[in-house]
Amino acid sequence: MVGNVASEMAELEDEDFYLLSGLEQGMRFSEWVQREKIPDYADMTHEEVDYRLDRCSDRGLVERKTIQYEGFRLTFEGYDCLALRAFSQRGTIEGVGASLGVGKESDVYEVQSYEPMALKFHREGYTGFRKVDKEREYTADRNHVSWFYTARKAAEREHEILTELYPDVSVPRPVDQNRHAILMEKFDGIELKRASLPSEQVVGVCDLVLRAVRDAYEAGYVHADMSQHNVAVAESGITVFDWPQAVDTDHENAMELLERDVTNVVGFFQQKYPGEMPDDVDNRALSEAIADGAFESVTTFANQ
Repeated sequence: MVGNVASEMAELEDEDFYLLSGLEQGMRFSEWVQREKIPDYADMTHEEVDYRLDRCSDRGLVERKTIQYEGFRLTFEGYDCLALRAFSQRGTIEGVGASLGVGKESDVYEVQSYEPMALKFHREGYTGFRKVDKEREYTADRNHVSWFYTARKAAEREHEILTELYPDVSVPRPVDQNRHAILMEKFDGIELKRASLPSEQVVGVCDLVLRAVRDAYEAGYVHADMSQHNVAVAESGITVFDWPQAVDTDHENAMELLERDVTNVVGFFQQKYPGEMPDDVDNRALSEAIADGAFESVTTFANQ
């Protein structure tokens, strides 16, 4: 698990950030940056680089490896520090609080700001998280997948999608983005998987989720990973989150992915609430209705 670097931020000096930024530049071309090249990337003397490498290494912000050469790279904690510094300089956050959740490809923290917000760090591509899809973007030398580049592109993609969907679709309100991190409004509710819905609300909540899928499709996107793990339920409604893998509706597999999303959602409700949901639902017809903007309720698509 990647650690929370909030406690380290106050101890870091400007020169530490110069070193971290220099390594970030060098990692565009190689997974491990040669020690001899770091002074040029960081615009520092060799002596200053040695001192800063020791400081940042002691804090877990960089790591070292000897291959044919002595190489260094950022850890995710080091990359987190660069993103937090950018947010702080912009005045969008004042501090980082408790963890709100740890996923297979992200960490989310509560943050101190002018209103309740959440900070999501993307973790795609790093050791300990899911193996990088070989079809994803590669770095300049094409010989290695850059985890920080993969994570940054995922954050940029998700922020772009949230910006286009909000407020017409029930998604978190995006506030800011830097590198692999997204700052968004903190939303109410608990994960759909952990919610215990009253019988009279089951079909209604299922309909709310599917209407969000419909509204997203109308806005040009298919979530492509819908499940009970990325929907929050509150008294005020539902929120669908985790959008980096979403595809455009003109994608060649958009309808297939849409039907998979619909099947996942309906299947979850049928399994958890068998007495309240229709036993047999025509998911294909339901998906086509969503694509046509005609969906209103799952009960309409119950097979007799």
